[in-house]
Amino acid sequence: MTTILTYPFKNLPTTSKWALRFSIRPLSCSSQLRAAPAVQTKTKKTLAKPNIRNVVVVDGVRTPFLLSGTSGLLHRTSVPKEVVDYIIFGTVIQEVKTSNVAREAALGAGFSDKTPAHTVTMACISANQAMTTGVGLIASGQCDVIVAGGVELMSDVPIRHSRKMRKLMLDLNKAKSMGQRLSLISKFRFNFLAPELPAVAEFSTSETMGHSADRLAAAFAVSRLEQDEYALRSHSLAKKAQDEGLLSDVVPFKVPGKDTVTKDNGIRPSSLEQMAKLKPAFIKPYGTVTAANSSFLTDGASAMLIMAEEKALAMGYKPKAYLRDFMYVSQDPKDQLLLGPTYATPKVLEKAGLTMNDIDAFEFHEAFSGQILANFKAMDSDWFAENYMGRKTKVGLPPLEKFNNWGGSLSLGHPFGATGCRLVMAAANRLRKEGGQYGLVAACAAGGQGHAMIVEAYPK
Repeated sequence: MTTILTYPFKNLPTTSKWALRFSIRPLSCSSQLRAAPAVQTKTKKTLAKPNIRNVVVVDGVRTPFLLSGTSGLLHRTSVPKEVVDYIIFGTVIQEVKTSNVAREAALGAGFSDKTPAHTVTMACISANQAMTTGVGLIASGQCDVIVAGGVELMSDVPIRHSRKMRKLMLDLNKAKSMGQRLSLISKFRFNFLAPELPAVAEFSTSETMGHSADRLAAAFAVSRLEQDEYALRSHSLAKKAQDEGLLSDVVPFKVPGKDTVTKDNGIRPSSLEQMAKLKPAFIKPYGTVTAANSSFLTDGASAMLIMAEEKALAMGYKPKAYLRDFMYVSQDPKDQLLLGPTYATPKVLEKAGLTMNDIDAFEFHEAFSGQILANFKAMDSDWFAENYMGRKTKVGLPPLEKFNNWGGSLSLGHPFGATGCRLVMAAANRLRKEGGQYGLVAACAAGGQGHAMIVEAYPK
């Protein structure tokens, strides 16, 4: 992939082997804006493993996901705080004052100060890491009850002084005499005051994720129209799910100083005509990634109560799902930054002894329409599988009628540290609603990483 993707967008040859190979079978969503009706599936084998504890999801909640700059689990489950053994949260852009946000949130929520808590960060799969860390603690017998989740507040990200200003202030703090202080102050320049703003960019490549998504879409010959069609599908399905009350994991949240928010506010179905008017957001003027076919900066938090199955049943809970096999992967952060689902999906299926045909509900993180559609084309390509994945055959294309049927990150929003729990709860709730048995959750993340997990419906 390094041969094509490293070219600037405007220099991409129109007859490149990638463009020819991946433009043969365009992916159109226009005829599938509405999800197919639920299909009752036959019960398949369970994925329980001998001598390993079953880990279950009792329930999960999230705040409404809010556009950045706009306006609980304990109550939902009535779980006694004293039975929670451990708390794990994910976050990406950390506030220095609350670097271990899991601990601060636990204390703020009234948990015992004897309940340990730690925070993990793994970019867009931080909540996934929080959950799977909890799974490991329960499966190994270290814990019985864990609260796992994630949080992100993009409306109030830390903004640092410039490096020169930081150094000056630190040196001033160390100065021991008035002469030393005056000497340091004389070195001050007004450009020291220019702040360092956080950027959604790779440290190793200095490339923004949107720029990478644009190059990926070009390499896989994903058109602007296809991206807009997919984004419209996401918003349309999310609006339908919201109107029908299917997004049951959302709980009201009182924004300090403002009104109580009761629903996601980024769901905005438009029209292809309106979307076509938007200019490229990253690679100008030739790019195809726009504000309309990208996920938006989002505020939000999520949390899940996960338990050993025997503990949940002993406490009188009816679990929603089992958390089964999971897999983490990593690729080149320059040219395969957003292909985590393509690499993680076959590995977790093989680990679980399943095939794509066994999956009843797919829930993939939608960073960009182009990212989703590029993954689709990679997964549906024998050539890509053989040349880049070391596989003899392609992974296979997830059927759209089973894919993100209640919307996704493009429409619901993407608080970096919280999305993983939303994906798992969407899969669990869809399986219960649609009568399926297996769900597959997958996501890409900064650093060229990815995650996939199998969720199995709990018997009714």
